[in-house]
Amino acid sequence: MNFALIGYGKMGKTIEALGKMQGHCFPVIIDEHNHDQLNSATLKGIDAAIEFSTPTTAPGNIRACINIGVPVVTGTTGWNEDLSEIEAYCKEKEGSLFYSSNFSVGVNILFALNRKLAEIMDQFPEYKVSINEVHHVHKKDAPSGTAISLAQQILEVNRQISSWHLKEGNDPGKAAATQLPIEAIRKGEIKGQHSIIYESPLDSITLSHDAHTRDAFAAGALLAAAFIKNKIGVFGMQDLLKF
Repeated sequence: MNFALIGYGKMGKTIEALGKMQGHCFPVIIDEHNHDQLNSATLKGIDAAIEFSTPTTAPGNIRACINIGVPVVTGTTGWNEDLSEIEAYCKEKEGSLFYSSNFSVGVNILFALNRKLAEIMDQFPEYKVSINEVHHVHKKDAPSGTAISLAQQILEVNRQISSWHLKEGNDPGKAAATQLPIEAIRKGEIKGQHSIIYESPLDSITLSHDAHTRDAFAAGALLAAAFIKNKIGVFGMQDLLKF
């Protein structure tokens, strides 16, 4: 298949390398130096665009692809406040958008387990829930999109909490009793670690995922790009994996 890459950082390069091993082609690569090439002439013959850019540029890139009529897969995080508007725009224009805060199959298994555990733990208010995530020092957003997705899943079913709160430094006192604290750590070149911890005075329960390589995210993004070809609507990993 012919894919366009929008954003050519570490993730873009990883997707390109893995995709070529799978037999895909990347005739169009767009980054900050040639952004003016994001147009219908350049993207002619492209099966899908894979977008991993920045929180400030992602919404505009996605709109451009929808306007051109090219299905777009995006894994850029940090722009959640615009997501519902972009999804509505995609439906209005009868475009094709695949969004996920994390394309790793393992993380999406974690999402499924997190949702089920949250339903169980809502019956045990003595357990206080928190989330910890660790990423490389180059990551621009905090908390990660994956951590926010995990928190939102818990908020849907946990009657003890009403919102999540980014824990600042080592100060746990800023989160109210009705808030879910998220600790975001930026360290070294860590690809991504996420843990959900339920702690009571007597014991604790932890769900966790540790990404060893960016290939896990790239593989999922390529599956999504193949999946979305010739489809109309807004899709996510649940549609692809059907857990």
